[in-house]
Amino acid sequence: METMETVTAEELVDDIQKGVFQQQLEKLIPKFWSFGWSVVLAIIVFFIGSKIIKGIIKLFHKTMDRHDFDPGVETFLESVIRWICYIILITIILGLFGVTTASISAAVAGLGVTIGLALQGALSNFAGGILILLMHPFRVGDYIIEHATGQEGTVEKINIIYTTLKMLDGRLVQIPNGTLSAASLTNCTAQEYRLFNETVGISYDSDIKKAKEILKYIAENCPHKLDNVPVQVFVSELADSAVMIGLRFPIDIDHFWEEKWNTLEEIKNRFDKSGIEICFNQLDVHIKEK
Repeated sequence: METMETVTAEELVDDIQKGVFQQQLEKLIPKFWSFGWSVVLAIIVFFIGSKIIKGIIKLFHKTMDRHDFDPGVETFLESVIRWICYIILITIILGLFGVTTASISAAVAGLGVTIGLALQGALSNFAGGILILLMHPFRVGDYIIEHATGQEGTVEKINIIYTTLKMLDGRLVQIPNGTLSAASLTNCTAQEYRLFNETVGISYDSDIKKAKEILKYIAENCPHKLDNVPVQVFVSELADSAVMIGLRFPIDIDHFWEEKWNTLEEIKNRFDKSGIEICFNQLDVHIKEK
């Protein structure tokens, strides 16, 4: 006669818990495998996609160089193409995890107001970049002075959001395109020359005619002076303590700064040798004794 085994309540509860745990684990294992494969595929797709994007950018540069496009337009369009390609790549990767394009569109639509407020400055800068490329207030390689912030330098790049300036001391400064398109600026290299335009104050006792002859001689013997604009030497003002004499003449844009510095030094040296006094602010103190 067979004997029946008795099962205690604790053993029964333990068996039920083990069964439930096993069932849940069996349900989760396929999901873990599926998620793991999605991660692996996402990494592979991102790697391949990045290589393809680099190839597209490289092909774009070759095409632009072949047609001799403006460097500013080239860098701007490169930024736009790069952003579009990476947005497409991220959309494909999200699709591997089951996120559909409709879901992404619905999420973007739901956050439209928030995203619009957050990207307001970026969109303004993007529109400013388009205006810069259409109106051409400056190009890559131009030396500009931006009057809103007082920054000045040579234009290195015009990107989708910012324009990069290289300062005289080598620093790189990024200025938003919206600022550059809305504020006034000076393009110092738009022409083939820059005008040397300085005034020198001499004392009322000095010979004005002689001073003007010296200034004209210095200007006419400047190595990089252009001949298409005549030298101008004139009395610009009769100030309180000095006669202000102006000097204007064009200098080749590539040699402007060195010639400006050399000309100022030459004026000081020749005035000293000729006995022409350059006035400067001074204070005479008279002590009155009681």
